[in-house]
Amino acid sequence: MAEPDIVRYGELIPCKTAFIDAHTPGSDQKENFTIIGGGVSESPDQHVHVSTPHGFNIGAAGQPPKCRNSLHSHRTAEVFFVLKGRWRFFWGRWGTAGEVFLEEGDIFNIPTGIFRGFENIGTDYGMIMAILGGDDAGGGVIWAPQVIEDARDHGLVLGENGKLYDSKKGQSLPDGVGPMPTLTDEELTAFPEPTTADVVPSYVARYWDLYALADRAPAKVIGETGKLRDKPGFEVDFITRASSADTPHSHYRPSVLMPMRGHWRLSWDGGSTVLNSGDTASIPAELSHAAVPSMTGEASLYHVVGTGDPAGLTWTP
Repeated sequence: MAEPDIVRYGELIPCKTAFIDAHTPGSDQKENFTIIGGGVSESPDQHVHVSTPHGFNIGAAGQPPKCRNSLHSHRTAEVFFVLKGRWRFFWGRWGTAGEVFLEEGDIFNIPTGIFRGFENIGTDYGMIMAILGGDDAGGGVIWAPQVIEDARDHGLVLGENGKLYDSKKGQSLPDGVGPMPTLTDEELTAFPEPTTADVVPSYVARYWDLYALADRAPAKVIGETGKLRDKPGFEVDFITRASSADTPHSHYRPSVLMPMRGHWRLSWDGGSTVLNSGDTASIPAELSHAAVPSMTGEASLYHVVGTGDPAGLTWTP
């Protein structure tokens, strides 16, 4: 009998060598987690918790204070919500086009095709949860040229095959495999430089605004009619105690529950469990289920389900 795949926050397996900047000072303490789907890790050491295709990927980044994720771009959606800590997101060729500061529960649907990075500006280890569009997450990461150059100076080379090679471990590019070429000046002109005023109103939603909007029914966060209007191949809803329902339901495609606050009783035909903040539950397609808070107090979660829309560039209404 089908039942959910539960990935507990306390059982997440990190990879500390997931990307090309893993040795670069300022970025060398970050941890990457691939929770659902193959993600975009460039390392063979990356552990994948759930490999079932969903039409999107779920991952996470954990970083100590002052640790930064280098400037990169994606061909499909990259959505983050802050699980723990306080974070600064920045974007543009040099990371100077715009920035936004996010608190716990805030969500950011980063426009495709722009270079973006982020850093933990809190006082403790922080965690951000990620949703990437498409089963193959757009085929990998596109790095700003300076990131590739800095990484090479610290012993890491990215092959044109999308795999990392660490000279500190005696590795080198295999015969017939060249280094990943850096983008040319002409290619770089295709990457937009939107301002903060261009990005924040349409792509950022604040936790307490969503909490208020979900007082009677789940708030549509990302979708054709969502607060953040987009069609990235999945939809994101925000659910609170006030908008949760114990009536069982199912979806045509696999769905994912990601508690933000509180404890949630997930029930399905044949079983039940309690989900906590940071846990990720993958619900099989057509499995009837329900989730409601199991204790008093603040309770909220993000719900993600695929739509069948093609993963690609950010949709413009």
